[in-house]
Amino acid sequence: MSSTFGQRIRLSIFGQSHGEKLGCVLDGLPAGEPVDMDGLRAFMARRAPGGPYATRRREPDTPQIVSGLYQGVTCGAPLCVLIDNTDTRPGDYAALRDMPRPGHADYPAQVKYHGAQDVRGGGHFSARVTAACCAAGGILLQLLRRRGIVIGAHLLSVGTVSDLRFDPLRVDAAALAAAQTGFPVVSDEVGRRMQALIEETRARGDSVGGIVECAVLGLPVGLGSPMFDGIENLIARAVFAIPAVKGIEFGEGFAAASLFGSQNNDAYEWRDGGPAVQSNHAGGILGGLTDGAPVIFRAAFKPTPSIALAQHTVSFSARRDAILEISGRHDPCVAVRAVPIVEAAAAIALAEEVLTDERSRAWN
Repeated sequence: MSSTFGQRIRLSIFGQSHGEKLGCVLDGLPAGEPVDMDGLRAFMARRAPGGPYATRRREPDTPQIVSGLYQGVTCGAPLCVLIDNTDTRPGDYAALRDMPRPGHADYPAQVKYHGAQDVRGGGHFSARVTAACCAAGGILLQLLRRRGIVIGAHLLSVGTVSDLRFDPLRVDAAALAAAQTGFPVVSDEVGRRMQALIEETRARGDSVGGIVECAVLGLPVGLGSPMFDGIENLIARAVFAIPAVKGIEFGEGFAAASLFGSQNNDAYEWRDGGPAVQSNHAGGILGGLTDGAPVIFRAAFKPTPSIALAQHTVSFSARRDAILEISGRHDPCVAVRAVPIVEAAAAIALAEEVLTDERSRAWN
């Protein structure tokens, strides 16, 4: 399996849903960067299981940094974070080696790894592994914040219930912070409707999808590269590492296909001593490079495939159709807990570019 990301800052994710531990290694971090452990724990608590709208699995997700940190700052060595799995029930998944779950990676993983994969809770394919992504992303969010770059997200929709979008041109750090407290929405009234829909869905034994919207503020103009290392490319690659993500769009996204160029182009004006866009249909990125406007993107999450309703599948051993009834503890809407994971993914994608740009500006 390839669970690594980046070149100068290289992130490796390891562990399985019901293994003893999971975690990450960040290699290439600059020395002398402080890590606020209280802040990291608070960030990871936003993703942690439990709570009224999430899986009943209880995990504290307490990060343990076992290398790479000395006296509270990075020391130049690879930084390794461990997270214990404490509330595991591997017996809930005993049938899955024979009957693959619809919507999960069970069947293609069975073929690729010849039955040697860990089927408990999805193993390395599980959303549980995103705890390690949050640990890495939480550290990188702190690094970026010290450089004036702020990342924040909110739950834009659950099913057909939609929140207010971020203002694509005037979103500020206060708006991002407000969306990160409690139920992660801009409008509390919309949040209550989302919660009601989630509870109705859970009561039926079903699940529902959602969309997370994320904004990045403070990026310098010209960050990124054309073609394969554009900012959209890097963010998309990191975001698609989150299980259940099935789509991503930047700025106007797919809606731009129904516009004319005169409507979609972001005209320039002279403002505060330099060029600035009058609108932000591009989502802050042109030709793979940042243009000075907030970077805005949205990630679509499918409904949780593990549901209590009976589903059609097959039995490998009997070589016939079968009916699967899944036990265990699952989120009725994964998008709720995905909000900080999307923030972490954005930080993972952008940190290397920001540090490389910082170094090149220093040399010049």
